[in-house]
Amino acid sequence: MEREDKMYLISVYFDSSTNKKLQHYIDRIAEISGNDFMISHKVPPHMTISAIEARSAEVILPYFEKLQQTLTQGEIQIMSIGQLLPYVFYAAPVLSEYLSNLMQQVYDGVKGIANTTISKYYRPHSWMPHITLGKTLEKEQMLRALEAMQTHFSPMRACVKEIGLAKVNPHEDVARYTMR
Repeated sequence: MEREDKMYLISVYFDSSTNKKLQHYIDRIAEISGNDFMISHKVPPHMTISAIEARSAEVILPYFEKLQQTLTQGEIQIMSIGQLLPYVFYAAPVLSEYLSNLMQQVYDGVKGIANTTISKYYRPHSWMPHITLGKTLEKEQMLRALEAMQTHFSPMRACVKEIGLAKVNPHEDVARYTMR
């Protein structure tokens, strides 16, 4: 019998002011584009640091809990918007030393978990940090999202406050911790 792995995400979450602003962008894109995927699937503003295929969350949880003891809060700059064609619209932070180190720490903390696979897009030197604002967008919806953000988006400083392990489709927190 073949084992069926599920996708789990390790993501960071932001201070309340940043969350409010990012949620406003998500809501605006949903309103203008007519695509409410992020809202209907209850996906909070976040930035994924690692995507792991595993049998269950229980396989990842001990490694995740160990990680949360060493990770620290930090400031990032969200400077731009972009598209992962064909379906994703996002806000882009600068890949700072803090973010690069955070990603490396998470990768080092989970890379040794037996019978798991880390997505090739969430490994050192192949990770593109982004905060999804719209997902599963059709071509016309992408154009509307861009139009909406041209008049609403502005660069911002954000504080990374929490780290979480979540199931996907639908989004469901498995564990979430405030970072030191």
